[in-house]
Amino acid sequence: MDFLTSLDTWLWVTSVLAALFYLMAFYMKVIQPKEKTAAMMPWVNDSSPGFVKFVGFVDLAGALGLILPVATGILPFLTPLAALGTIVLQVLAIGLHGRRGETSKTIGLNIILLAIGVFVLWGRRSLLGL
Repeated sequence: MDFLTSLDTWLWVTSVLAALFYLMAFYMKVIQPKEKTAAMMPWVNDSSPGFVKFVGFVDLAGALGLILPVATGILPFLTPLAALGTIVLQVLAIGLHGRRGETSKTIGLNIILLAIGVFVLWGRRSLLGL
């Protein structure tokens, strides 16, 4: 199979892109000052600092889980489970943004990340023995 048409190649490309996004989200929610984060994520103003940091660490877990288990060969079954976790995260995020009326640009990104999570879960399902 040609390198550019390989399923594994596309799984790596999408996983790395999603992981980079989740790492950026972790930085914004945990490290960056709240005022800067709130400018891009208005929901932060209505949430406790602990909740925002919790979501940031969930983002970090998703980023690491999409890449490290398969890359290292250590507990690779965790990668499809991390993909499942990102799916749940994005479904909840879509609900939050929809309830807040933040549907114009935010939900589009959530839908893309949801689709990537579904693709990675589907593509790495064999690691679960399915």
